[in-house]
Amino acid sequence: MNKTINTGKRYIFPVIVVAMVASLSSCSSSPNPGSTDSTTANITSSPTQSTARLNPQPRNESPAPQQSSTDNSNADKTVNVTLYTSDTQCQELIPQTVAVPAQEPVTAAVGKILEQRDSADFSFSGYRVNLKNGVATVDLRVTPNSQRRINSLSSCEQFALFGSLRKTLTSNPLWGIKNVRFTEKGKEIIL
Repeated sequence: MNKTINTGKRYIFPVIVVAMVASLSSCSSSPNPGSTDSTTANITSSPTQSTARLNPQPRNESPAPQQSSTDNSNADKTVNVTLYTSDTQCQELIPQTVAVPAQEPVTAAVGKILEQRDSADFSFSGYRVNLKNGVATVDLRVTPNSQRRINSLSSCEQFALFGSLRKTLTSNPLWGIKNVRFTEKGKEIIL
């Protein structure tokens, strides 16, 4: 009898965990369609969301409306974009083609570059990309416990980060970006 109870207990915990994971995964949501005059983008949602997170964490916000099943075909589509990243001597920007989600190529491209810049002592917790009148504003969020800040980056690190972002965003003619501004929590970053 005791052996049967222990075996039952051993299987109940994994079943509970699986049920919790399944219920949480069914709670995913998709954002609203974007507007035409200004685009703010998010890595995990459509261009109308204002904050993109490199390391998504649960937020205490009301969820966006559920995406209909007919829109799921767009979620799987990707486009190739050219990212420009610095060489090891910080002398030139080298192009490389990567696939990003078709619904949010600008934000995804920024996210890919920021992921490459993360290190043990400097990392980003999120960012926003706002497109308006041919100007892209990239608002960066450095992780609060990051040992270094943006103003402590060397000239090589600045070139690798800001040069890569600027060249990537302005080199894609379909995006229509002519200029790029950088801010940190809304305050302009002077380079």
